[in-house]
Amino acid sequence: MTEKNNNEEETTDDTEQDVVTPPEAPQPEVVNIDYKDKWMRAQADYQNLVKETAERRSQLVKMSEWQIIEEFLPVYDNFKKAFAAEPGDLSDAAKNWIKGIEYIKKQFGDVLTAHNITDIETVGKAFDPERHEVLSEEDGDGEPGTIIREVGAGYMMGDKVLKVAQVIVVKDNE
Repeated sequence: MTEKNNNEEETTDDTEQDVVTPPEAPQPEVVNIDYKDKWMRAQADYQNLVKETAERRSQLVKMSEWQIIEEFLPVYDNFKKAFAAEPGDLSDAAKNWIKGIEYIKKQFGDVLTAHNITDIETVGKAFDPERHEVLSEEDGDGEPGTIIREVGAGYMMGDKVLKVAQVIVVKDNE
C-alpha cells in the first residue's frame, strides 16, 4: 500500500505542476494608449512621406527646367552675336526682317527672365572664377584682372551659375 500511496502522491504532484495560471489580461486603457501611439506614428510617417515626395517632385521639375534652359542658351547667345554685328546699307525689306528677328530675340530674353535667368555682368568688373572663364589676357586700361571684353555670355538662374562667361582680362605686367 505504501507503493500505491506513493504513486498517488506522484500523480497529484504532476497535476499541480501542469496547471498554468493565465497571464493577467491587459487593461483596456493600456491597450488603447498603445493603439493610439501606433496610429499617431503612422500618421507622422505618412505626413513625412508626403513632404518628401513633394520635395523630390519639386527637385525633378527644377532639374528638367535647368536642362531645357541650358539647351536653349546657345541659341539665345547666337541671336545676340548676330545682332552685335550690324551690316551696312540694307534695303527697307531687310531692315524690317531684322526688326522681326530682333523681336523674336526679345521674346526669347523675356522667357529667360521669367524663369529667373540673368546675364552675368562682365566688362569693367573684376574677374570672379565662379562666374567667369579667362580665355586670354591683354594689355589694357585698368587694374590687372579687370574684364575688358566678353567673348561668350554667362548666365545665372537665381544664385546658381548655368554657364560661366568667357572673358578677356587686363594682363598683369609684373
